[in-house]
Amino acid sequence: MAYTTINKSTDHFNTKLYTGTGSSNAITGVGFQPDFTWIKITSEANNHELYDAVRGVTKRIYSDQNSAEDTNSYGLTAFGTDGFTVSTGNAVNKSSGSFASFNWKANGAGSSNSDGDITATVSANTTSGFSIVKYTGNGSSGATVGHGLGSDVKMVMCKGLGDTYGWKVFHTNLTSGKTLVLNTNAAEDTDANRIASANASTFTTSGTFSVNESGSDYVAYCFAEKTGFSKFGSYTGNGNANGAFIYTGFKPAFIIIKRIDATENWVMENNKSRTYNPSYDFLLADSSSNPSPGAADNYQKLDILSNGFKSRTTSVYSNASGGTYIYMAFAAAPLIGTNNVPCTAR
Repeated sequence: MAYTTINKSTDHFNTKLYTGTGSSNAITGVGFQPDFTWIKITSEANNHELYDAVRGVTKRIYSDQNSAEDTNSYGLTAFGTDGFTVSTGNAVNKSSGSFASFNWKANGAGSSNSDGDITATVSANTTSGFSIVKYTGNGSSGATVGHGLGSDVKMVMCKGLGDTYGWKVFHTNLTSGKTLVLNTNAAEDTDANRIASANASTFTTSGTFSVNESGSDYVAYCFAEKTGFSKFGSYTGNGNANGAFIYTGFKPAFIIIKRIDATENWVMENNKSRTYNPSYDFLLADSSSNPSPGAADNYQKLDILSNGFKSRTTSVYSNASGGTYIYMAFAAAPLIGTNNVPCTAR
């Protein structure tokens, strides 16, 4: 019996590592035409740059800053059938620099969606549970916005494109009434201005600033959970090098972890920067700097397994004793695909 309807996870999400050239550089090997690409130079400190097909190429926002969207002709300049093209900017293509890109497939430039109180432009991949939503605020607290996925959304990352209020993050495992900010390491916090909830057709805004100011434009990246492909949940750290095991039902390709009961960075792990366990070549979504990984237990370390991931450190990044963490994870391969071949650990 098939474990999942997504037999090839890399048709919908893929990490692509590349080396910069300092001149126009067509990055191929993604495996599909990406609609959302998140790029970080890993060989030096510089910002995370995020691009998507709904806002349009050259339109840049940053996960580690509250800055408004800007137009960057030296950044990502095209989405191709098997990847994307970057220009000469150091943050995306410095000569001889090392880069990681995280790529999601949605559904192109999007179309009008009027499921909510606010009509939005939505690019939705209902198979993988990912959509890009662009909308203009109406200034009404409690307004709803359609996301086009047709199944319950577990996580939303929202950014005002013309303001500097910062990102607002909804996650299904946050405490009721609280939110996170992607561009800071702050713990979950009560804020009237947030994405308050989400269901199978819409997400609901609360307040106005940051999520629904009248006349302001916003982008929201929405994620629904798909068995064998994506998982969104929470766990409690044990402060032990034989750390918590988190079952996902697949071998993870990409994981973001955030402690929510205390100040701590957003940790990003992937299965390609290091191809054996433990993995400790990690990034911080809220920081332009790159951590200095090491073998000591105070560094972030994970085992990426056939059916989930396991902390191998006492680090507060992911396994402080009694710490509460949320996570999002995407598959490299399902535990068992439609060919009934089991996935193996690396």
